[in-house]
Amino acid sequence: MSEKKRIVHQRFADKCPECGSANLVHDYDTGETVCGDCGLVLHEQMMDKGPEWRAFTQEEKESRSRVGIPTSYSVHDKGLSTAIGRVDRDAFGRKLPLQTRLQMWRLRKWQIRSRVHSSVDRNLAQAMAELDRLSDKAYIPPSVKEKAAVVYRKALDKGLVRGRSIAAIAAASLYAACRNTGTPRTLREIAEASLVDKKDVARCYRLLLRELSVQMPIADPLTYISKIAERTGISGRTQGLAIEILTDAKKRRAAAGKDPMGLAAAALYIACLQNNEKKTQKDIAEAAGVTEVTVRNRYKSLKRQLGLALPD
Repeated sequence: MSEKKRIVHQRFADKCPECGSANLVHDYDTGETVCGDCGLVLHEQMMDKGPEWRAFTQEEKESRSRVGIPTSYSVHDKGLSTAIGRVDRDAFGRKLPLQTRLQMWRLRKWQIRSRVHSSVDRNLAQAMAELDRLSDKAYIPPSVKEKAAVVYRKALDKGLVRGRSIAAIAAASLYAACRNTGTPRTLREIAEASLVDKKDVARCYRLLLRELSVQMPIADPLTYISKIAERTGISGRTQGLAIEILTDAKKRRAAAGKDPMGLAAAALYIACLQNNEKKTQKDIAEAAGVTEVTVRNRYKSLKRQLGLALPD
């Protein structure tokens, strides 16, 4: 065997050619592959594929990283395309000549056109921009926005967007992602943040559930407690009492089939009465986005079924 073939064989060998052991040790500091049994050096010019710098803390590692953004479903091309910047200067900071600037402008224009050359790309670009706007307006976490983008892409692949409003399907996908992850956002809040009527968003949401065979978890009123309490300035002790009331109601099946937002508002009102916090039904109903009649009815039903001693 020639020297060149022997080196290639040793480089890709999975066991030691001297003793036949598979206990190979890769030392990345010295660039060597050594047999752990007999000590034979199989390869001594390994390539280190890591960075050329060192970092001792996570913050230092993030500050020295030079990679781009991670792959994201909420970007229409998943963040894999390139972009030509608008800085008309070279690497030394000198201004580019006019001819070069005109050439870069033309290249930038055709780069943008090539990124969205098909109807699917144009649809995704518009939908992801709408999802980004909705998420900012409704304070949606990035992870929930990613799930909404996945739901929209599935709907687009199945042909559900054809003939329907892109904004309505995007809003419905975002609401479906909120329901699936337990994020406390109601259909009314998503519709108000969107440019589409609430009925259209609800219709598209039912379409997604039916065509994509998505099973949504039952809405838990406990997730709305902190949201309502934050809006009305209710203390943490009162929130704890409301959580205990809802937990007891779920054990006695007093919360079955009821609107979770109305139940959470009624439980908070009962907790305010027990903790002597002066909050009216009107204040809590406005914070929850329900009517005073709903809060009053849920209050009476919880009081009766749980056997609470409260004023009428």
